Amino acid sequence: MTKTLFITGASTGIGAATAHAAAKAGWNVALFARSRDKLDALAAEIGDQALALPGDATSYDDQAQAMQKTVDHFGRLDAAFANAGRGLDTPGTEAGDPEEWRSLVDLNIMGLLYTAKAAIPHLKPHKGSIVLTGSAAGRRHLKGSIYGASKWFVHGYAGNLAEEMREWGGRCTVIAPGMVDTPFFSEAKPDKLKPEDVADAVMHALQADPRNTVLEIHLFPTN
Repeated sequence: MTKTLFITGASTGIGAATAHAAAKAGWNVALFARSRDKLDALAAEIGDQALALPGDATSYDDQAQAMQKTVDHFGRLDAAFANAGRGLDTPGTEAGDPEEWRSLVDLNIMGLLYTAKAAIPHLKPHKGSIVLTGSAAGRRHLKGSIYGASKWFVHGYAGNLAEEMREWGGRCTVIAPGMVDTPFFSEAKPDKLKPEDVADAVMHALQADPRNTVLEIHLFPTN
């Protein structure tokens, strides 16, 4: 039976690259993001292996309904990639914007928790996997970085979730990339990591032998 991967933040960057990598490896891919046009275009590129599911990652109901549609369409769910996230326009604490902080927490933390909660009932029958997008910023202290602190949460939660999932044979991996050349940044970063590098790491974790739980992969640009 063909395996299925659900991806949040699937319309561009790391999410889109992972969708292509998973489809190339023979997986079905459920593409979840807010941009219907971008999702439809990506699904058309991939073909019958892809399902476009527009929705808001900060809504538990949107994610839960999208995962049920995934199972209804493909017959099963084997992995979920909680990839959706955002940064801040105004960095730091003193100068920071509390409303921006709230939006960041809603997506980087709550949205990720929603992905895990909605996915687990579907993953349990297949001893499935969850992958979380962390960051190099979640492995070191950066002056005043609220974004980095949100990724510290992701890294801590990933280890805790791995222990919870281990009870039923599931696996959880956090992917921690350094700077990646994606639309996340307002300017191109051509000498940094590419989304495909992160996608390769995701697929390595998902396709590791069942005896091997890859807890973390830390990627860093050579430059």
